[in-house]
Amino acid sequence: MASKSKVASFKEVLSKEEIDIEELRRLCFYGCTDKEGIRATCWKILLGYLPVKRKYWEEELRRQRSSYHRLMNDVIINPYKEEDQTEAVDHPLNPNPDSQWHKYFEDNDILLQIDHDTRRLYPEISFFQLPTMYPRKAFNTGVVLGIEALKERVSHSSLPSQKVESSRYGVRKVKIKKNEEEPFSPLKEGEEGHWEVVERILFIYAKMNKGIGYVQGMNEIIGPIYYIFAQHPDSLWKEHAEADTFFCFSNLMVEIGDNFTKKLDRSRAGIGGSMNRLMTLLKDRDTEIHKNLIDKEIDPAFFGFRWITLLLSQEFLLPDVIRLWDSLFSDSERFDFLIYVCTAMIICIRTDILAADFSVTIKLLQNYPIDDMQRILQKAQDIKQFYSLSKR
Repeated sequence: MASKSKVASFKEVLSKEEIDIEELRRLCFYGCTDKEGIRATCWKILLGYLPVKRKYWEEELRRQRSSYHRLMNDVIINPYKEEDQTEAVDHPLNPNPDSQWHKYFEDNDILLQIDHDTRRLYPEISFFQLPTMYPRKAFNTGVVLGIEALKERVSHSSLPSQKVESSRYGVRKVKIKKNEEEPFSPLKEGEEGHWEVVERILFIYAKMNKGIGYVQGMNEIIGPIYYIFAQHPDSLWKEHAEADTFFCFSNLMVEIGDNFTKKLDRSRAGIGGSMNRLMTLLKDRDTEIHKNLIDKEIDPAFFGFRWITLLLSQEFLLPDVIRLWDSLFSDSERFDFLIYVCTAMIICIRTDILAADFSVTIKLLQNYPIDDMQRILQKAQDIKQFYSLSKR
């Protein structure tokens, strides 16, 4: 439970007419609190959704939320309204790439993959399987927003498991760390699960960002953000969690999107560059463990690809991921601190790695055995301080 002094410190910073972003980052780096929706507010500021001047909040939120409602109508309700082809001309076998049916099938491929990934999002908790209090409705209408239409599109298709299980490096997810799953009841007629909200956000994002589209793992990035926003104590902010999540996720993807772009894998800007920085930092801080991994011919892609691309969201339980992201989002040089955390994770299990063969080492790195987030963060801070001093 957050101490009163900690809550008071956050409230003092957030109550100012112009928020001191550096002070907010300092506070968030050491962990936010969910009291009074503080974490949700902080994340929205740190992700560039809310401006630092409070007087603009109401106007900005109204504008963005209205914009998202229009996107829902355009992408979900009337996705092909701009087309002027007649039904007689357009048909399912029409090879024309501008055909409504051709676009429908392309969209369905995206939706199938998103559906597969979101249905069992964070299975260690029941939250995403529970109904939302605010099922979406079509803009300026009283009709529930085409939820059944999305379900029907998925129910009439199947998705090969290989398409969604393998990464670009051929590394499959070995397991999901979880506790005993919480029981939950099937949704009633007309209800909408939180996972369906996430599915809709990702589908709209993919449609609006065709350059990157949807890539497996984006569900792991968006999940914690929506989870925090959808539990805001203010009913108005909770009601608009979907829209707020969409824009915060979109802003975050601007920063980490290169990691999801295959053509940048080996570039300095892509995931390859990030993994190289990880191994360089590890070598500078712990030559022995670095040499051990090299001698075993353990490619950093075997573990670093998933760690960095998904911001470690698959390596820890959700509460620890949320605490970690407080620090990651508050890092003014995002996402440099992520590399320090990844380095710390390896060093924290160095004894086990040094005593292990290739296969055991892979299991240790792909199924990380330590769940003490505070220990890992402290080690990451120590490494960062050591690295900073060594560069002076």
